[in-house]
Amino acid sequence: MSGEAFNRKSIFGAWMGRAKRAAAIMVLATVCIPWSSGLHAAAAQEDIRVVIFADLGSKYKATVPAVTLKSSGGLSVGQNSGGSFQTWMGLPDSTVRFSVDSYRVKVLEGNEAAAIKAAQALQKTNDKPTVFIGSKNGSSVYQVYAGIYASEQSAQAAVQRISSATGAQPEVKGNKHWSTGSYGSEQEANLVRTTIAAAGFDAFTVIQSRGQYAVWVGEESNDSKLSALKTELESKQPRLTLSKVNATQTGLIIRQEAGVTTGSQVMSHYMLSGSDNSKVIVNGGNNGIQVVERSQRTYRGEMEIGMTSGQLALVNEVPLEQYLYSVVGAEVYSSWPDEALKAQAVAARSYALAQGNRFQIGNVVDGTLSQAYNGKSSEHANVNEAVDATAAEVIKSGGKVVEAVFSSNAGGVTADASEVWNSGGEAFASVDSSGDTSAQKGAQEWYHVLLSSGKTGYIREDNAKELEGVTEAGLDKITVTAENTNVRPIPQIQSTVTPIAKAQPGEEIIVLEKVPQSGDYAWVRGPFTSAQLAKSLQGKVTGTVPSSINYLDVTKRGPSGRVLEVEADGSPLKVKYPDMFRSAMGGLPSTLFDIASTGSYTVLGADGATSHVSGTQGTQILSASGSSTSSGNGVIVMNEDRHARVIDKTQSFIFTGKGNGHGLGLSQWGANGLAEQGYDYKKILQHYYKNVDIVKD
Repeated sequence: MSGEAFNRKSIFGAWMGRAKRAAAIMVLATVCIPWSSGLHAAAAQEDIRVVIFADLGSKYKATVPAVTLKSSGGLSVGQNSGGSFQTWMGLPDSTVRFSVDSYRVKVLEGNEAAAIKAAQALQKTNDKPTVFIGSKNGSSVYQVYAGIYASEQSAQAAVQRISSATGAQPEVKGNKHWSTGSYGSEQEANLVRTTIAAAGFDAFTVIQSRGQYAVWVGEESNDSKLSALKTELESKQPRLTLSKVNATQTGLIIRQEAGVTTGSQVMSHYMLSGSDNSKVIVNGGNNGIQVVERSQRTYRGEMEIGMTSGQLALVNEVPLEQYLYSVVGAEVYSSWPDEALKAQAVAARSYALAQGNRFQIGNVVDGTLSQAYNGKSSEHANVNEAVDATAAEVIKSGGKVVEAVFSSNAGGVTADASEVWNSGGEAFASVDSSGDTSAQKGAQEWYHVLLSSGKTGYIREDNAKELEGVTEAGLDKITVTAENTNVRPIPQIQSTVTPIAKAQPGEEIIVLEKVPQSGDYAWVRGPFTSAQLAKSLQGKVTGTVPSSINYLDVTKRGPSGRVLEVEADGSPLKVKYPDMFRSAMGGLPSTLFDIASTGSYTVLGADGATSHVSGTQGTQILSASGSSTSSGNGVIVMNEDRHARVIDKTQSFIFTGKGNGHGLGLSQWGANGLAEQGYDYKKILQHYYKNVDIVKD
């Protein structure tokens, strides 16, 4: 997350063209990925472009065949021209659908019952349906389509799947059309369209600009099919004057969607035609625009409908400070102290301004690949006041805005850049983050227990009471206070995870240790089997992934104690950058972790050498009566810190750690802790980012 203002023209290029806003506004966003450079030069920027849906290849991919936009105050559609918004049309309906004129599969054409049956079958597949209604040959007709597809080849590949799912005989359609000319009104164009449709052809009224309409015929996928259509048209409609529609011609093809798949009544559906440079703007006024396909979130600003890689692109252009209202509210709790909220606002603004045109058609995306952005739903008065109070303030180092990355919780100490992405800048270093423990405030502790059955798990402290006396090994004992008390696999209530056992009152349970509740600060993950870890490692480590993992060891740590190297059975697991160990190991919260195995333990010899002892080997035990070997199942081992665990004959791996996120830069929970101690936002930021100034830019 970093802030930096850029010249509008250089940032947005051909994708810009907004009317100048009255007040200068600044930008925000959130980072969880390696950055291209640590510092950027600042300039002035009014709006930020947030990519919601688009196919941007490896940078970002979130696609839908169509978007449903709503506004209680109505919608208007148009384009930006000459620095001002020109309305093409106002939409009386409060709900409207948009898609793009790309490759698709026409599944069938028939009556309503047949359309519903086919659409319901496709709803269960990845080839999502759209049902249009119109007239043809003088009667109403329902047309079912699937897709959008990026190419004719990918659409053709879908034909067999769709045929198997529906029993229909689908055909590929595309964005090639014949035009019958331009018309000065929609009514005039509709008269021509109706005549052509009555002869059995697919014909569409198209809005080309304000007050200019056209009629396009056909929707062919290649020039050969388009040529054949012309021959047929001229034989049945000899008076038509046809011209081939330019592939770059921007237009909105007007259709009526039957609502079979959207659960709504018939609604207007507009298909944007043209190239990747074609776009239209949808304005919802002060009421904002709801995007149904994005969890029904309502956004400030305008929505830009465009096309990238043959897919629908939806970009929200919004004043930077209003964008920050949502981001700060989504990233941290609105109930936090004002100074913590201000620190987050400045960091987020700085991050966003540093992004430039990172995502080609926009500056940021709407998820944590940049910063969490949920529209108006995450706004709160406290947050808005913090954003306003720090308006235009950014973090600078050496006269340049810092790309101020941040994470949820650093686990007590922030990361050094070498521990995350092997890159950074002078503003980043490992520093104390003791305020992170504020995430534990009010949380229960849990007993890590060994049941009489030999199973181990966790019982929350308020569900148990301690018993008098200890085991021969000096371990405490508890019993539970209610029947059928859940014994959890990790110290956290997980409603979707089956408990490992049920404990009953009166049952004596051995306590291995007492641990914090798994959360943002301290956590436990696992146990993961060898097969589960091997599957998770696939595609995330270079080289061959072991088919079976017997031992897993941390062999190198960075300045903050974060993991830099892990060995599996003595061989290093190589990753592109250290923070990738989080995803490689099954989605761990951070890389500040230790690994324990359920089926083995490590012995440190007098000579400093370490060796692994497997539970299947059994364990040699020395006692007053002499030496013996255990069965290796259910043996308790304890380290020098009196942390005990159970060794059995099955090998799985448990990860225990601290922190949530990459740990670089600002720790959000740490900032909360410092604010509670009386630090102001500038001191908080200067603690987490080194040698920086907080200035208005």
